[in-house]
Amino acid sequence: MNIKRYQNELILAAAVFFLLAAFMYKHIQRGKMAEVNQQMAQEIAVFQETVSLKKIWDDKRISQKLENIKKLVPPSKIKWQKKGKKLTVKFTDMLPSDINKVVTKLLNIAVQLESMKIEKNGKHYQMEIKCKW
Repeated sequence: MNIKRYQNELILAAAVFFLLAAFMYKHIQRGKMAEVNQQMAQEIAVFQETVSLKKIWDDKRISQKLENIKKLVPPSKIKWQKKGKKLTVKFTDMLPSDINKVVTKLLNIAVQLESMKIEKNGKHYQMEIKCKW
């Protein structure tokens, strides 16, 4: 019979087929594992960033740092409303340099700005800031 004649060649072809299948499986699994490792590293980085931001936001001195903003502008130009961990501040008759000082100081404090409105009236500005922490 012809099958017995080509038996060694068929065994060799089957072995090569399984070898190629195993190589492809290994290659695909290695790619998936690299992707999983990359995703896991990214999730760890996000988690570490979240933990560090939580430490910053849990700072008990944020209220004291916000109180320092009052010192930047004369008290007659400020309307200050603080309720719990929310703050609403209205500044009137401000110069551009005063606005820059307040905004720079506020951006260096770990608070979440909900809104910031700046309106120009002649040479002076009015600014309203709402933030929470």
